[in-house]
Amino acid sequence: MRTLLKNGKIYDGTGSEPFVGDVLVEDDKIAAVGPNLEEAADETIDLGGLSLSSGFFDAHSHNDWFAIKKEPLKYFEPFIRQGATSFITGNCGLSAVGFEADSPNVDKIGGGLFGYGDDKTGVYPTVKSFFEAIDRKMPCNIATLVGHCSARASVAGYDSRELNPEEKKRMLDIMEQGLKDGACGLSLGMMYLPGRFAKVAETRDVALLAEKYDRPLTVHPRAESAITMDYPMFGRAHNLRALDELVEMSKGTHLKLQYSHAIFVGTSTFKTKDETHRILDELREQGVDAWFDIYNELVGVSVMTVFLPSWFMELPPKERLKPKNKMRLHLVFNKYILKMLGFGFKDIRIAYLGPGLEEYEGKTVDQIAKEWKMSCYNTYLKLCEMSNFKARVNMGPYSTNEIIEWQSKRDNVLYMTDAWVEDFGVQNPAIYDNFPKFIRCSLLGHGDTMPRTIRKMTGGVADRFSIPERGYVKPGYYADLTVFDEAEMAAATPDQTKSFGISRVFINGRQVLSDGVLDTEALKTTGRALPSK
Repeated sequence: MRTLLKNGKIYDGTGSEPFVGDVLVEDDKIAAVGPNLEEAADETIDLGGLSLSSGFFDAHSHNDWFAIKKEPLKYFEPFIRQGATSFITGNCGLSAVGFEADSPNVDKIGGGLFGYGDDKTGVYPTVKSFFEAIDRKMPCNIATLVGHCSARASVAGYDSRELNPEEKKRMLDIMEQGLKDGACGLSLGMMYLPGRFAKVAETRDVALLAEKYDRPLTVHPRAESAITMDYPMFGRAHNLRALDELVEMSKGTHLKLQYSHAIFVGTSTFKTKDETHRILDELREQGVDAWFDIYNELVGVSVMTVFLPSWFMELPPKERLKPKNKMRLHLVFNKYILKMLGFGFKDIRIAYLGPGLEEYEGKTVDQIAKEWKMSCYNTYLKLCEMSNFKARVNMGPYSTNEIIEWQSKRDNVLYMTDAWVEDFGVQNPAIYDNFPKFIRCSLLGHGDTMPRTIRKMTGGVADRFSIPERGYVKPGYYADLTVFDEAEMAAATPDQTKSFGISRVFINGRQVLSDGVLDTEALKTTGRALPSK
């Protein structure tokens, strides 16, 4: 099958200025690129001056867990509609791969956020088995990291102790085999179980392994706010202390360090942005290839109990609600955590409480407190209890538009969503229009230049994670292509739970989206596994 796309404004992914030209797609690859191509084709599509780039590459994703769903399209559709065709998955230490097949701890893979179940096509402990299971059997292209949390849970469950030498060797062997099988890097999740139990000596071993294979190590830091329950209450901002750990972990190496989702949770944390990037810049000067990634959203998704201290969550449910424990929590929670963080109950919006509790979805704790005529604090605890302490929330501020615009212009940044489709409740807004918003910011003069913006969501991601023949509009590269309307993007009103400005999407040469219509039949097999080279 030969398809000729004519009269497009082509951004080739290199960061160079766009040019007007044509693209010939033959089967699953780009056969030719240039002005006024005179090539025989089975189908010719006149783009009429619309812009064309490589399909957007989500640099930080968890869609490995959704690629192995029995019915995966639902979980990829909104990403396709915003122009995404490929994903770097396995982030935050929580990969769907990277554990021993006979481990008694398979139920702990995924850190409580994700996991294997009846809705999956199988269980895939190795990168090789995972790639075999997904290749041409799901909608989009998937590369994967091997997660430290998954490998550590495989050998020691959620034990908080230091690993013994035999366990550490098994853990590192698992991760190394993943790299040999084509994983595009390794990942740490210092805020998740069991990654939060790892000391610097252990994470440095992981860093040295990533350096050995010249692959990135992505890191969800131990803290992303100025105050948490993981460090002493007063003194240096906690997100900066978490960065100090990464400095210690990577010193003296040439590690490709990828600082995940560079956010600043709570208004009190905003003032740390300059210091954050000073640390990253100093690492680069010392030989560490330090990068970071961002999404174009002011809010994020978390569990409702994220603010609660460990001592409280470790109590049995009945003990948590005893007056003495509620009073102790009230002192810490109200007077220290929220106040010092710069958060309020009006900033915590319910995304999902549980079956039968849909009436609360989309409302803030502050709104519900007024309806119940209760204090915000008691309302918060009651909502936690109603959800069995498992409620999901959308909350912010995690950043400001000004911070995002400033970060988006830096040389060592990639763009991503860090989002996935939930089966119930209010969705993470990043699933809808995150990439179009980056382009819109550029077009309105708030973000980076258009060529650099496109590179940071295409060729720059492929280069960073050593994904061959992807990310560029070049002959011989796979035909993942996104066609978009710059005028429509500039004029759009974002944050409407839908995408905007995306006209066509091709995945491996197949047109899967045209003027809002998905080719659902093609999308059953268009996605490929992306081994790193």
